[in-house]
Amino acid sequence: MDIVAWILIIAFFAIAFIGLIYPIIPSVLFIVGGFVVYGLFYSFSELPWWFWLIEILLVVLLFGADTVSNLIGVKKFGGSKAGMWGSTIGLLVGPFVIPFAGILIGPFLGAVIAELLITKSDWEQALKTGVGSLVGFLTSVVTKGILQAIMIILFVIAI
Repeated sequence: MDIVAWILIIAFFAIAFIGLIYPIIPSVLFIVGGFVVYGLFYSFSELPWWFWLIEILLVVLLFGADTVSNLIGVKKFGGSKAGMWGSTIGLLVGPFVIPFAGILIGPFLGAVIAELLITKSDWEQALKTGVGSLVGFLTSVVTKGILQAIMIILFVIAI
């Protein structure tokens, strides 16, 4: 049973990292799922209180990382709320419409299209917003990847 438990735990953690590239996958829930699988197969009491406290704080940070990074990226490059929403929609739809490259093209195009159609921005401003969206997304991926790695390292230390 140990082998089955660890295969499931590692699979949950791997899916969480895949979720960095496919944001439709709730990465943080898969990491917590790995902790729950461990607790079910072994014991939740083996994971100390400090572990759960730190993990909860990191979960909150992970949930906020996407929104904040996207907002900062779009705003820094002069984009509007429409650009932010367009970027978010492009981020969710892009990977399914254009496999692989859609994760980068989707938020960029979403922000550009939203700026052009909704706020009637000129091409130059719309393109700047698209770049800001892309910068925000890439910053988010790196930040979330680091936070997820820290969560897993803390898990390994705790057990």
